[in-house]
Amino acid sequence: MAHLDDDPDQLLAYTSADRSVVAMRVRASVGRPGGSAQARWRQMRAAEWAARTRTLPWRVAVILGVGAGGGVLGRLLVPRLSLVVGALAIVAAGWGLRFKPSPDACAWRRGAAGERRTARRLAALERDGWAILHDLAVPGSRANLDHLVIGPGGVFVIDSKQYRGRLQMDPSGRLWRGRYPLALTVRAASFEADRAAQVLPDPGMAVVPIVAVHGAQVPWGKVVIDGVPVVPAKRLPDMLRQLPAVLGPERVAWLADQARLRFHAAA
Repeated sequence: MAHLDDDPDQLLAYTSADRSVVAMRVRASVGRPGGSAQARWRQMRAAEWAARTRTLPWRVAVILGVGAGGGVLGRLLVPRLSLVVGALAIVAAGWGLRFKPSPDACAWRRGAAGERRTARRLAALERDGWAILHDLAVPGSRANLDHLVIGPGGVFVIDSKQYRGRLQMDPSGRLWRGRYPLALTVRAASFEADRAAQVLPDPGMAVVPIVAVHGAQVPWGKVVIDGVPVVPAKRLPDMLRQLPAVLGPERVAWLADQARLRFHAAA
């Protein structure tokens, strides 16, 4: 069973403690939290709405037909209320045939909301000398970083996830969200961190992936799957603050400047 206690050294398994540092505020604003996910939601919703409008004539015909049928039925059962029954039938048919974005499109909207929530929590780290960058496209790759976090505790790629219910760990150590395994999510976070490490100028600097979860309970409050911590997003700021210092303020500022130069906003 893969799980950890609250020892911050175990969260950052790839770095070692260094000297203590004095926090300094670092300017590193790049990107808009959830921007690319929100743009994808709008694109999908617009495409689905356009497809929906092409079926509008037959939908109107169905609604009017249902209303007429309701009126006839009402005339037979309650003659005085035939118009009311017909109107109610039209309202019910219109509601049933209303436009609803697809589950795939709604998933992008929830993802954008999760990224914005994570960004609000991470913002508290800035006064402690951390630099937070959001929604970054990785040059030469299709990878997209929800959040790149650089501070005294190291360099991290945070992947935000908005889930419902509870995550479950099976006896073999695999993490599940209902019927869906999170192995692909974990591998994607590792891939994004590897790509970010290749873009940053220091080849010896480890970039640690973290999956931050909103909405769903994480077993034991924190688990590590294939070397990737999966944590509740609300605990993330405190966990990062408690890490041993491995970067001085000048190093943090330099890495943040390099990240602004080498990455660009995905949306």
